[in-house]
Amino acid sequence: MEKLFAKDLMTKDVVTVDVPSGRDDILKVLKRTGISGVPVVEGKKKKLLGMITRKDILRNPDESQVALLMSKEPVTISPDTPVSEAVEILAERNVRRLAVVEKGNLAGILSVSDIVGTVAKLHDVREIRNGFVDKHTLAVWEETPLPVVGRIMELGGVDALPILNSDNVLTGIISERDLIRLSHIEDDVHTSDFSTGTDDDEWTWESIRDNYSITYGVSKVELPNRPVKDGMIRRVLAVPRNAEVSDCALKMKRGRVDQMPVIDNDGRLCGMLFDRVLIQALIR
Repeated sequence: MEKLFAKDLMTKDVVTVDVPSGRDDILKVLKRTGISGVPVVEGKKKKLLGMITRKDILRNPDESQVALLMSKEPVTISPDTPVSEAVEILAERNVRRLAVVEKGNLAGILSVSDIVGTVAKLHDVREIRNGFVDKHTLAVWEETPLPVVGRIMELGGVDALPILNSDNVLTGIISERDLIRLSHIEDDVHTSDFSTGTDDDEWTWESIRDNYSITYGVSKVELPNRPVKDGMIRRVLAVPRNAEVSDCALKMKRGRVDQMPVIDNDGRLCGMLFDRVLIQALIR
């Protein structure tokens, strides 16, 4: 295959958010588009200011300011960066997308999903069990509450979890995209009470109590307290351990998924195949 550069595969028509924008606005964009992150830009030339992802929102449910949520120094490459080099950067920095920048302005986004299609065209017949399957797989019971599932994903550093029933049979899968889809904004009002008095001196001069109250709104992202089976994807796209690299990449591209459970001959879960690992076929 001829040498490819970032400009050959990158998405040029990028969904972006401007400053100032609110977290709730970005959440709506992520839900509507299904993408995992958006660049934060300024002005008509789209000067890149940062990047905000699903992880940023899920890990900071109480934060609403984009300036505090976004990564202010996102990983960037130039349009002439070789795709093979971009794959190495994606693996090294453990990110899903690279901002393609020219003269400080956003020219496009090169994501893992952009590169998967190239792997599908390689006609790579290597079996995925030879170095591509993550065997240290986390899984959860289908009755696990969604907030607990979100926390497990955060602690485990994974983008998706396979779901098992009481018989250890694979019944579904849930990803960060699904958590965002299921989340909602919870609003509340808190009141803080400040007083010049103390426990020993309850009343101040002339028996006037000095009380000062400040009322402020609190808004945070919440996951419903329901079992994960209510929100998981039930039609799971799974592959056997002897599946070929390019065939798996093609299934991911067509199915628009970031990961696929790997099953043995008895249909039992034995690992996960992630697109971020699969694209490393370009450099192995």
